[in-house]
Amino acid sequence: MSDLAVESAASAEADRLWAERFWTAHYRTGVPACIEDELTRWTSVQQMFEADSRRFAERPGYVSLGTALTYGQVLSAAKAFGAWLQSVGVQPGDRVALMMPNGLQYPTALFGVLFAGAVVVNVNPLYTPRELQHQLKDSGAVAIVVMDMFAKTLEQAREGTQVRHVVVTAMGDMMPGLKGVAVSAMMRHVQKLVPAWRLPDAHRWKALMRRARRLTLKPVETKPEDLAFLQYTGGTSGVAKGAMLTHRNILANTLQGRAWVLDQIDQGEVIGNVTMLPLYHIFSLTANLMMFTGAGGRNILIANPRDSKRVEWILRKERFVGMTGLNTLFSSLLKTEAFRNRDFSDLKLTIAGGMATQKVVAEEWEAVTGAPLVDGYGLTETSPVVCIGLVDLAHPERMGFDGTVGLPVPSTEVRMRRENGTWAGIDEPGELCVRGPQVMLGYWQRPDETAKAISADGWLATGDVGVMQANGRVRLVDRIKDMILVSGFNVYPGEIEDVVASHPLVEEVAAVGVPDPVQGERIKIVVVPRSPELTAEMLIAHCRAQLTAYKVPRLVEFRAEPLPKTPVGKVLRRELRG
Repeated sequence: MSDLAVESAASAEADRLWAERFWTAHYRTGVPACIEDELTRWTSVQQMFEADSRRFAERPGYVSLGTALTYGQVLSAAKAFGAWLQSVGVQPGDRVALMMPNGLQYPTALFGVLFAGAVVVNVNPLYTPRELQHQLKDSGAVAIVVMDMFAKTLEQAREGTQVRHVVVTAMGDMMPGLKGVAVSAMMRHVQKLVPAWRLPDAHRWKALMRRARRLTLKPVETKPEDLAFLQYTGGTSGVAKGAMLTHRNILANTLQGRAWVLDQIDQGEVIGNVTMLPLYHIFSLTANLMMFTGAGGRNILIANPRDSKRVEWILRKERFVGMTGLNTLFSSLLKTEAFRNRDFSDLKLTIAGGMATQKVVAEEWEAVTGAPLVDGYGLTETSPVVCIGLVDLAHPERMGFDGTVGLPVPSTEVRMRRENGTWAGIDEPGELCVRGPQVMLGYWQRPDETAKAISADGWLATGDVGVMQANGRVRLVDRIKDMILVSGFNVYPGEIEDVVASHPLVEEVAAVGVPDPVQGERIKIVVVPRSPELTAEMLIAHCRAQLTAYKVPRLVEFRAEPLPKTPVGKVLRRELRG
């Protein structure tokens, strides 16, 4: 037998073994292996949202600082906002940016944009003017809704963008009467969180919504393949790219999550679910805003999850069955005495994602709360969930942290690819590749980048190295990409390096991630200075002026010699991580 025939036979056997292990793993969970039939019921995200909202119209769906709005109220407000967008000329397919922390306006504006047939561009409200301007220009956003705390950033970034319509809102705008006024005044005058801004053509949310409720929403035909979100992520080049997530992508991932979790929850009772991660983050967007809506969940919106004492104050009177978050947030809450001492008798499920979960945090979380912490894995490009740990609420002893990221969700294939392009076998490491209905359409206006990421037969290369175990569970081993993961947020070395290199006293720079017990990784920059006058403090101050806080380097190392490079001149970042 020729070498080619031997290799072909071995590959076929590897395929058979993989398929046997992979697909039977689903049936062992009790979760259906496929959601395609259910997916054909829906044509758009807003259609699913409206169906859920009508079903649970009287239930409190969204809670902010103790104020609750029912599903019916948010549905009505979202349709009104969508009608207003149509009235000012926003067309189907136009991009509308949202730049807000978690609050009652977020679901209202988000679903309003979708009802108008437009595309949501989620924006991190902590962006600097430089970062915001890039995203607005790249997406071609024609409108933006911004919390007043961040309106100054928009003022500085708007020039050169296509933004024609600006809506400014305050935290208390959707809260009733004097409470709403008091909350907004507290933010502005007491906590001094609202810098002075000047946007002469801006519409104020409360006045706009009064007018909007007199308008009629025009029906828009939305197809599953139409864009729903431009969800920005990055690359090692430092250029942020918009992952094109279609309605079908988001619907699929929502149904995958619901099949995995919600079928086990009694939907006759109101399910409190703590939404700590920001809704502009893809994990929170799908897992909280979309998934739990199918059970009439009470989404408890946390605007600033980093303030663990305030989080506990907000939750002090709340009862909740579920919580999603990431390692750093759980670690922070466990250090808060009031949180540790609260009543956790209602908590049944905690889902972690966004970054690697540490065993010590998972074990302490279960010891304190009595609820197992279930880990998962996903990417912006996959809407985001790819794998999740077993959820069996009837037998919680089967759940919990086991060092893997669980099993692929329904209708999702996961395989590991060797460096030579062939598929790895069971227990053999390789680049983790994903194929399923939640995989993005591609990168916005970047066909070359799309072609690099997604093969002709639909496999997305993640850049992560993983192993599929004999029991079907996936274990992450390493990361191929130079991406740095800080508290669940992607940080791309090229962007950091561009900013640092713009300092006149910098000759060379490379940014790398180094392990951190709390954040997952910290950013270190290795710098070859042009002058001995350059200090670490100068560089960090320079970065703070142009980068979101989590992107600012924490460590600075100076070197007198040129940075190590490949023969073609590429900096060897791996040699700098020590």
